[in-house]
Parts: sequence; C-alpha cells; structure tokens
Amino acid sequence: MAVYEVWAPHAASRVTVEVSGGSHELARLAGRDGWWGGVAPAGDYAFRLDGGPPLPDPRSARQPHGPDGPSRPVDHAAFPWTATGWRGRPLPGSVVYELHVGTFTTRGTFDAAAERLDHLVELGVDFVELMPVCPFPGRHGWGYDGVSPWAVHEPYGGPDGLKRFVDAAHGRGLGVILDVVHNHLGPSGNHLPRYGPYFTDRHHTPWGAAVNLDAPGSDEVRAYLIGSALAWLRDYRIDGLRLDAVHALIDHRAVHFLEELSGEVDKLAVATNRPLFLVAESDLNTPRTTTPREAGGQGIDAQWSDDFHHALHCALTGESHGYYGDFARAPLAALAKSLRHGYFHDGTWSTFRGRRHGRPFTPTGAGHRLLGYLQTHDQIGNRALGDRISTTLPTGRLACGAALVLTSPFTPMLFMGEEWGAATPWQYFTDHTDPGLAEAVRQGRRREFTDHGWAAEAVPDPQEPATLLRSVLDWTEPHRAPHAELLDWYRQLLRLRRELPELGDPDLGAVRVEFDEAAGWLVVHRGPYRVAVNLGAGEAAVPLGGPGRELVAAFGAALVSGDRVRLGGDSVALVAV
Repeated sequence: MAVYEVWAPHAASRVTVEVSGGSHELARLAGRDGWWGGVAPAGDYAFRLDGGPPLPDPRSARQPHGPDGPSRPVDHAAFPWTATGWRGRPLPGSVVYELHVGTFTTRGTFDAAAERLDHLVELGVDFVELMPVCPFPGRHGWGYDGVSPWAVHEPYGGPDGLKRFVDAAHGRGLGVILDVVHNHLGPSGNHLPRYGPYFTDRHHTPWGAAVNLDAPGSDEVRAYLIGSALAWLRDYRIDGLRLDAVHALIDHRAVHFLEELSGEVDKLAVATNRPLFLVAESDLNTPRTTTPREAGGQGIDAQWSDDFHHALHCALTGESHGYYGDFARAPLAALAKSLRHGYFHDGTWSTFRGRRHGRPFTPTGAGHRLLGYLQTHDQIGNRALGDRISTTLPTGRLACGAALVLTSPFTPMLFMGEEWGAATPWQYFTDHTDPGLAEAVRQGRRREFTDHGWAAEAVPDPQEPATLLRSVLDWTEPHRAPHAELLDWYRQLLRLRRELPELGDPDLGAVRVEFDEAAGWLVVHRGPYRVAVNLGAGEAAVPLGGPGRELVAAFGAALVSGDRVRLGGDSVALVAV
C-alpha cells in the first residue's frame, strides 16, 4: 500500500486516486487547507477531482507516458550511486559549460551525453549546466515549455537517466547545474489550474497569467516551487540551479520568492554538507539579485551578464539591431565599462527600452557573481536562423572573444560546441503533439521575423524534424581544421586561468582597460598580465603599460617589442609585464 496526498483546493467535494484500474476515495486532511489524502495500492496513478478526467500528480517524479499520462512513484533511495566521494565544489573560481541534452549527441539522451564527459574534463571546465529537463509534449524541444516540474523528460532517460549522468559527472570531478523554469509552465500538458490557484490574473507575463507568488493561495504555490527546487538538489544530487527569467517572477510580498528560495537552499547545503548555489537569469540590472540576504538582497549567488555578452558581440560582429543598438555606438567602450563595472546599463539611458535602466553593480570585488559568455542558447537560438557567430567570423576573431571571456573577472560560461567553433546552427525546434499549438508556434515564429525583414520561407519550421537534426553537434569537427586549432586555444586558455590566479581575479576594481575605438584594439590589465586583442584589419602596436617580459600565449601574429605588442588583424596575445 502507498500514501497519496494532493493539494486540490479547487475540488468541491470529492478527490479519488485511480490506481491499476481501481478508484480509491481520498479524504480532506485536517489542519491542511485544501489537502486531500489516503491510502491505496502502489502503482501508476492519477487523480480525479469531482469526477473529472484523470490528471497526473502535480508533484509527480515520473511521467512514463508523457505529461498527460498517469504518474509513477520513484524510490529515490534505491538508486545505486557510485561517486560517493563527491562533496561538491563552489561556483566562484569555476567555469561553466551549458549543454542541451537532446542535441549534444545524435542519440539525445543522458547516457549518450555522459559518454562525452571526458571531452569536457580535457577541455578544463568545472560545471556542466543542463538546459531544462522537465517533461514536455513530444520528444524534442528546448525544455522551456516543460510541465511537471518535479519530473524528468522520459525520452532523455527519465529520473534514473539523469541520476546516471550526475553520477558520471561527479565521478569525473565535474559539478552539475540544472536550468529550472519557475516563471511559467508550457501551454500543453499543464494541469495545475485544475487543482488550485497556481496562477493569478493579478499580474501578466509574456506567457499569460503569472505564477501565483503573492495572491491568495500563494503560500502553497511557493512551497510547491521551492519543494521542486530542493528535490533536484537533494534527490538528484544536483550542485546548483539556474533560474530562468527571474524578472518574470512577480512578487509584492515582504519576503520575495527568490529570497525565500535562497534561504531554503542554504539550509539544505548545511544539512547535506556540500556547497549548493543559485544562478539567476535577470534583465533588471539590479545588484539586489546577488546581494546577500543579510544585506537586504535576495541572496542569489550569481546571475547571467547579458551586458558583457552584448558589448563583446557588437565588438566582434558589428551588429547593431535591437538591443545591440545600445552597445554598438562604441562597442569597445561598452566592453571596457562592462569589464570594469559589471553592468553597462547602471542607470544609463537605454534606447532599446526608451528609458533609463539599471543601477551600479556592487560590490566591485564580486565579479564572480556575474557569468560572462560569448554564446548561450538564447543568443544563438533566438536568432532567425539559429546561426552561431562561428559561421560568420574568422577563427582569429573567435579566439579574441574566447580570450576576453576566459580571462575576465566573471565566472566564464561556454555553450556546447563553442570551444571548437561549431559550424552547426542551434535553431528553435519543437515537437508539439497538439496540431493547433504546432501551427500557432510555426506561424508565430515566422511572424516574429518577417516583422524584422526576413522572408517567411527563410525561417526554419520549428516542427520540421530537419530543424532539430541541423542543431545536433557534429563530433567529427573537433578533430579537423580549423576547429582543432580553436579547441586547442580554448584548452590553453582554461589551463592558464587555473595556473595564473590573476586571470580569474574577480575584483572589478583591479581591472584596467585601455582601447582605441577607431583602431580596433583593446588591452585588459590582469595583475602582471595583459590581454591584448586587435580587432582591426591591419597590424596594431598595442601598449602594455610597461616593458613586456614574456609572450605567454598568442593566437595569430604577435610580437612583443618593448612596452608594446605588435598584433596582426584578428589576433590576441597574453603578455607578462
């Protein structure tokens, strides 16, 4: 026999659990408003509210037949963990590698991804960040339309598949971060509104009604989301969570949801005796996100830094459309400001937003609280063709970008395949089983980009299987030119970051940057080292601020001469002075 409990305040008079064809009545639980519970045989199960259709358990740990099917219990204590010596690792001082399970390999499973972990060890990264793995309709998708936020997508390998991946990573000394989505659920397979007030019309987001974090019933909703987050960290031994689009978590309560969540994660870290952390995606440019709770902040350990990305992207590509316009007027100046101060928009005017945006990032010594990157799933997949910059830029220019990321005061992050300049795109793909939703997504994607001048037929169809197949990494590329040369450069930079502590120093106040916008060169002072890049077409003599002692590493033509380093176009050098 098994115990079944469910929060279903919307049920007027009756809740039953259906197990193996039998129906079993649940009773209201005394002292627990809206909760129903009882005992019934163990097995695949579903709940019925007031005689309605069978629904999956909101706290289901497994959905073997997809988001709409019955739930299946999981005994987390039964998994045979082997990496029992793993005690975690802190985020500061580490390098993160973002990957999507479904396109990291042709098989698209946790087990197949685990077979490639040795590549990441040899590369020199410290954490693997998995894009969302909760169930969603169909077989493949980005994961941000997931439902059942306590469960694991079955085609990837289900709960045990995720545990095998985490175990394999820990056995190789790699930590694991999981991307989780609390700001919305997908449009198909979301049964939560039938159970209770999980959403509220008080606030609205790009996905419709907001998750209920501050309206009546929000205590249980917050507990539901926090319980899910803790389950990943506890039951799956995940080391940290990346929180998607936290600016869409609208909460006017005195204690913000993020503050409450960070407090509970810290308690679990103490209980399990290993470092656990949270990383936020936020476009608010407020230091409150990563300020400790004791100082009045929300206590999130780090956040993605789109300002640094946008400035670097503009400097490398010259693009100026959309939000890049704020950075493209003087990209090297924008890049220098981001490196020195964390945020570019720190109360400055944003043409894209038509208003002032952000406030200064503080304290200056906490650069590790910002993740810096050249590419992410968003910055590739949200383009019309899902094209990587590696398909349009010369290898030397990519090497310049890599050096600026991997010697920055931030916590560096790479996106899968970036390290070898992957020629494969990473496009927006879906596998919606609802024909109406599939067509709406297809037309919406085309409409979005035709409004920006693209021909409708040029925009890949998200539902077309070829769109997915084009996005799968080609693992023959790292072994051939020019990809192998770039991969060696990434490995060298990651080794140097480990060996030379000054290259990873998170103190923004210690960073000095000189540049010549017209000539196209920039040099970053990192203690006794200089990271000099020349993005101009011709040779440049880049000042080092002192006599150069040694050329530590270079990609492209580089020669140290006195207090300058002579660089060819699209070249980069690390020089000791």
